[in-house]
Amino acid sequence: MNQRQIDVFHAVMTAGTASRAAEVLRISQPAVSKAIQELERSIGFPLFERTKGRMVPTPEGKLFQREVEASFLGMARLRTAAARIRDFGSGEIRLASLSALSTNIVPRALRQFRNRHPQVAITLQAHLSSTIRDLIASGQFDLGIAADEVDVTGVIARPFMTCRACLAVYPGHRLEDIDVVTPAHLQGEEFIALAPEDTTRREADSILAAANVQPRVVLETPFSSTVCSMVQAKLGCGLVNPLTAEVYMNNGLILKPFAPAVHFRTLLLFPLASRPSQILQDCIDELDKIALDVSRRLGMPSAM
Repeated sequence: MNQRQIDVFHAVMTAGTASRAAEVLRISQPAVSKAIQELERSIGFPLFERTKGRMVPTPEGKLFQREVEASFLGMARLRTAAARIRDFGSGEIRLASLSALSTNIVPRALRQFRNRHPQVAITLQAHLSSTIRDLIASGQFDLGIAADEVDVTGVIARPFMTCRACLAVYPGHRLEDIDVVTPAHLQGEEFIALAPEDTTRREADSILAAANVQPRVVLETPFSSTVCSMVQAKLGCGLVNPLTAEVYMNNGLILKPFAPAVHFRTLLLFPLASRPSQILQDCIDELDKIALDVSRRLGMPSAM
């Protein structure tokens, strides 16, 4: 079995007939037939049934085509990687972030980073914290920003940002004119809650339980942005990350201070096996700078 035979087989399967494959490959039809016969002898099973001059794929041939297509996709990925190296010869950064920071802190930091390194290719994906941890642990991504409830086994983790939660309400909500919302204000209130595994949710639950307060949870979500959207839709109120809420502030969302303090805490995650490259360290530095600037502006403690 050789690459030429595989190319001919793939051409026949794609084109549908040996004659069309011959046209695509710019070879004769007998050459196509000979290459297929040689491939069949090499692998030990027939790829086609010859019926009235037509080549009909056998079940084994169809299975083999799946493997061939997978190998062609692998080659396509290699070509893409080669093109990226050619076009962005100075490197690549793969960053995964939780949704709460992917629309504010991360874009600001990447803008500053791009000013310093315009030729670096950047991949950014937003995921749940557990997925981010897996991407970092497997080495598929270079840097992750995750919530602090994530399991840090198999990765290097350090604190990144700590944001004090605010209570999001909609215009006309009963708590709109309260200067500082306390647990007592939430008794029986329709409430959009974060997911039970979220450490901010657990911290809030502990505070509410200590005050013997039970809001009426109407919806749970792992995303602070979803809490904002549900509050906008007037389903209730909810504790949110003020950074996430920024884009909703002029569109039906009001943030109220909540006391005692409840916090959103995030971590930077790195693979165990490698030390950050200089380019990656520059990206981390920009993230830290933006995080510090935002923390000072909002009067939040810095986790760095």
